[in-house]
Amino acid sequence: MFPASYATPATVILLVGGVFTCFAGYRLFRVVLGVYGFIFGAAVTTSVMGATHVWALVIAALVGGLVGAVLMVAAYFIGVGLVGAGLAELALSAAWHAIAHVDPPVLAVVIVAVIGALAALSVVRYVVVFGTALLGSWSAILAALALTGSRAAAHAATAGNVWIFYPLGPPSQPWWVPMAWIGLALAGALVQLATTSNTAGPKKKPKKP
Repeated sequence: MFPASYATPATVILLVGGVFTCFAGYRLFRVVLGVYGFIFGAAVTTSVMGATHVWALVIAALVGGLVGAVLMVAAYFIGVGLVGAGLAELALSAAWHAIAHVDPPVLAVVIVAVIGALAALSVVRYVVVFGTALLGSWSAILAALALTGSRAAAHAATAGNVWIFYPLGPPSQPWWVPMAWIGLALAGALVQLATTSNTAGPKKKPKKP
C-alpha cells in the first residue's frame, strides 16, 4: 500500500494513464504493459512485504514495479494472452454471479482462462483494443471518483487494493459506474479501431532480402 501523502499524485497518474490506455492502448501496448506491469508488481510486492515504514514501502514498490514492468514488456505475447485470459475470466465471473451469486469454481476459471488466452493470440489486435479500452476506462473512472471525493475509490486507487485490478470494482460503488465504464470503454475501442490498422501495433524490423 502507498502512504497517504502520495494519494493525489498517484490518482492523477492513474487518471492520465487510464485515458491514454483507453484511447491509444493498441498503439502504446508495450508502454501499457510496462505501466500496468509496474503497478501490479509494486502492489504485489508491497502487499507481501507488509512494511509500514515509508522508505521501505517506496523501495519495495520500485523494485517490484520494475520487475513487473520488465517481465510484461519482455513477454509481449504472454501479455496478450493474459489480457485474453483476464477478459474471459471477467465474462465467466460476471455470468456466474448473475446466475448463481457465487464465485465460479477454480477449475472453470482455469479452463476459461486458457481458452481466452489461446483465442486472444489468434485475434491479437481486437483483444488488445478492447482489453486496453476496458482496463483504461476503469482506471480513469476509479481515479476520477477518487479525485471528486469517493472514499472507496480513493482507497482503491492509492492503497494497492486488489479491486483496482478487478474491473467489477467494490460493490459500494455508485450504480452508474458499470454503465459509465462500459460506455467509456466502447468509445475508447471505437477510437482505437478507427485510428489504427492491423499493422499499427508494435513495429517489427523488416527482414533483409
